[in-house]
Amino acid sequence: MRVLCLNGPNLNRLGKREKEAYGTFTLQELETELGQFAAEHGIELECRQSNQEGDLINWIHEAGDDKLSGIVLNAGAYTHTSVAIRDAIASVQLPVIEVHISNVYSREEFRHHSFIAPVAAGQIAGFGKDVYKLALHALLLSNQRG
Repeated sequence: MRVLCLNGPNLNRLGKREKEAYGTFTLQELETELGQFAAEHGIELECRQSNQEGDLINWIHEAGDDKLSGIVLNAGAYTHTSVAIRDAIASVQLPVIEVHISNVYSREEFRHHSFIAPVAAGQIAGFGKDVYKLALHALLLSNQRG
């Protein structure tokens, strides 16, 4: 099972920004922990981060073309603004799990709308860095069901 984990804008600032919302862990610490979890569950995981919308779109397309098993996506602020990322997800035939470290629905009103949710297989929010492991677990379960 091959999975791509994508992190969007400002997630490279984890551990430095808004610690009350995002915690004190860094993106590198998150990716290391997630990589260990993936390996324990037989998942080949690749993690990427970009502050550029086009990079995320290209990586979503590549994942679809390479027929990966799924994508774990934290699109950051692009969740609330990017029709282009929404369309990229709709163009690939693989499950995308939308994740958010914080509970976006308990924060500012503008964070309550997701362009991604309608085309994602599911959404997990508010459980800190565990949202990534929960998303991998969801992909494992959906892969087992066939």
